Amino acid sequence: MKNISFKLLPALLAGFLGFQSHAAETVKVGVLHSLSGTMAISETSLKDVLLFTFDEINKAGGVKGKMIEPVIVDPASNWPLFAEKAKQLLEQDKVAAVFGCWTSVSRKSVLPVFEQDNGLLFYPVQYEGEELSKNIFYTAEAVNQQAVPAVDYMLGEGKKKFYLVGSDYVYPRTTNKILKKYLKMKGIPDSDIVEIYTPFGHTDYQTIVAEIKRFASAGKACVISTLNGDTNIPFFKEFANAGLTSENCPVVSFSISEDEFRGLPAKQLVGHLGCWTYFMSLKTPENKKFVRDFSDWLKAPKVSGIAYTVSGVDPKNRVTCSPMNLSRMGVYLWKQAVEKAGSFDVDLVRAALIGQKFKGPAGEVRMQANHHLVNPVFIGETLATGQFKIIKSLGPVAGEPFSDKFLSSK
Repeated sequence: MKNISFKLLPALLAGFLGFQSHAAETVKVGVLHSLSGTMAISETSLKDVLLFTFDEINKAGGVKGKMIEPVIVDPASNWPLFAEKAKQLLEQDKVAAVFGCWTSVSRKSVLPVFEQDNGLLFYPVQYEGEELSKNIFYTAEAVNQQAVPAVDYMLGEGKKKFYLVGSDYVYPRTTNKILKKYLKMKGIPDSDIVEIYTPFGHTDYQTIVAEIKRFASAGKACVISTLNGDTNIPFFKEFANAGLTSENCPVVSFSISEDEFRGLPAKQLVGHLGCWTYFMSLKTPENKKFVRDFSDWLKAPKVSGIAYTVSGVDPKNRVTCSPMNLSRMGVYLWKQAVEKAGSFDVDLVRAALIGQKFKGPAGEVRMQANHHLVNPVFIGETLATGQFKIIKSLGPVAGEPFSDKFLSSK
């Protein structure tokens, strides 16, 4: 018996070590968000919620038996640097998928890299559409899931004059081009539509706000804002200082969520609007769990026992928002597709993603063949707490990237 035991020992030891090696296997995924520069105000929280999601999945057994290992890079709100970092993630780090980008200019910068290297990017932020890449899955709001419903709501409230203010890049310009066409279809003349843009990080809004005040003086006016990043802080502060309110000139913003309101004078902005596929104030069981679990994780942020640095805001004051929710759901949809495909192979996972469903905090979503989600849509009114009171629910809306298709149905 002793001889048999000694003979079996090497095999048993090899098996044990093999088990340990298998248990320790990881799959690398990329996190491509600005952690510095003008967009850090928004993107840092997306990095945080991705790490939370990776840890959540790892604790439940990982993806196809492998633990998610995040590879975090900082493109620093520098659009050409996004492409360099994407190339690093795909070619050097060999990540299975990338979750990231906020601005459309950053997404446009990395798109050729993902197509050349056949990588997968999950893009979680509202955008202008007019694009469809086989290497990108757009989990967030297309124009027909945010901008058009918001304008419809304003028209329904009797608004006849529209001031379009945005940051000077592709998302605001393309979105506003579509909205101007839509407003004309609805009978709004050119004379009642103003369009203006400011650079990223712009701080002096005195002249523009004075123009908005004159524009709104006759009544029935509103502002459609596609301002992005920390430039929202001086804009809204100047807006409030000028005596403009949600009563005399409501603003509906497409890039201001609960997360950005942490840096804004929320008490002075009560009544202004947002249109998203998720609000933190939703009362669903899934959302209550998401908010609670994320808050708990922030007290000791780790992924598989490895500690990470997150935003320095007190966990008690951290919030959730639509891009954060959509970032998290993108990870789960990728996980499900990997498991359906039985592989991390990009081509197999891409095919398996079509038709994937996930019951998120705002309701069930479904990935379509056009790489956009069927998502619930909500319009919310800002409260003094920086949260949103949901004033209209539109139900599931299928994301359509091309404006000629959804405008022709209007």
